[in-house]
Amino acid sequence: MADLERLRAAPSRRDFLLRATRTAGAAVLAPSLQGLVACASANTGNPNAASVPRRAGRGEGGYGELQPAGPELALPPGFTYSVLSRSGNVMTDGNPTPNAFDGMAAFALPNGNVRLIRNHENRDNPLTAKVKGNAERAYDRRAGGGCTSLEVRLAPDGSATLVRDFISLNGTIINCAGGPTPWGSWLSCEESTDGPVQGWGAQHGYIFEVPASAEDEVEAVPLKAMGRFVHEAVAVDPESGIVYETEDRFLAGFYRFIPNEQGRLRAGGRLQMLAIDGRRNVDLSQGQRTGVALRAVWVDIADPDRNSVWDSMGVFAQGYDRGGARFSRLEGCWYGDRSIFFHATDGGDAGLGQVWQYRPTHADGGELTLIFESPSADILDAPDNITVSPRGGIVMCEDGGGEQFIRGLTRDGRVFDFARNLINQDEFAGACFSPDGATLFVNIMGSTVDAGPSRGMTLAIRGPWQAGAL
Repeated sequence: MADLERLRAAPSRRDFLLRATRTAGAAVLAPSLQGLVACASANTGNPNAASVPRRAGRGEGGYGELQPAGPELALPPGFTYSVLSRSGNVMTDGNPTPNAFDGMAAFALPNGNVRLIRNHENRDNPLTAKVKGNAERAYDRRAGGGCTSLEVRLAPDGSATLVRDFISLNGTIINCAGGPTPWGSWLSCEESTDGPVQGWGAQHGYIFEVPASAEDEVEAVPLKAMGRFVHEAVAVDPESGIVYETEDRFLAGFYRFIPNEQGRLRAGGRLQMLAIDGRRNVDLSQGQRTGVALRAVWVDIADPDRNSVWDSMGVFAQGYDRGGARFSRLEGCWYGDRSIFFHATDGGDAGLGQVWQYRPTHADGGELTLIFESPSADILDAPDNITVSPRGGIVMCEDGGGEQFIRGLTRDGRVFDFARNLINQDEFAGACFSPDGATLFVNIMGSTVDAGPSRGMTLAIRGPWQAGAL
């Protein structure tokens, strides 16, 4: 435990929130990520060396110079947008729309419309937080986080109209990211393990499930077998039903949950932490080489709901004691090409981010490969949400300083600006494409407390996607 105690004392880094949602383009995810490798190795031949980023102009994967498309966004020529939802507006269920718009996913509804399920990363404390919606359905009546669900109609001309919206999960805290499931639900993750000792009415740090078919608040059931820790994102392997989970903290593990019944997470299962075969407690946050496949194995977490009221490291400590590997700030996570891709937002020798690929090769393990490490803030700096377009390009929501951008990346590693926030310096989050790939939905977060001055909003962007990489 000496090494673990030393690591506990290490200072935490800035909390850059990375959310990723699976899109209709998941099938082309792996080829798209080769753009990251190409971007890193451009001009140097060394994937870990600093390089000058290549820009993609119009006709080269980009769409041209940004210009105001409305009061909120600057977009390339030919692109337009509409605002579907703003915090504070009254929803169709009679509740005001909560603030702190965060992770999100899009689902096809039987009537042809699109369901958006959106997280709300409310960070009010137990004295100021207010439960949203029907308190009788809340997991914790003192907590102000949760999810809202939107039904959106997309017209043949590409215009988007909000049909209805409502609270779909309430009484949780700091709902950052999560991920969609193959069986049509959203897994919403709490990024805090606080509980009654800190003033809340219940223990937190769990994953909750919201079906896309829900038309009201769902029963808020914590999936305790999936672990109580500082959750960020999840990705589900549609073949095995295994759920992969990231942990957003300076000492972070990468986990998998093997359900007892595929598609029924409430039935329980087994939680495990990734380790490197033959190498105990490997620190993968620095000193790694791209392209090197490491033999990964999994170690069991005996008590996924360890009740250590002051220490959020109960799950991590169990896996670390059994030889588990350590990452730094694991955030976005998604499935594609029979692999799980996940990000360490401040990992790498430059502290600017890593992209990892885990490919299962047998039931008990697989290969872990570092496929990209950012060498320069000019290439990738504090990425927030990264998602893949149906056309194979990558959409990146950066959360750096100053102006906030959505940036695109082509398959051959060229970067370009796609959108700029014109109204404030709030981050973009929750980027996801509609099931038909014609509309990009994205959030501007807004304030993370109810009394904050900035309003969150959800936007729908449409335009000549085929003219570029996205």
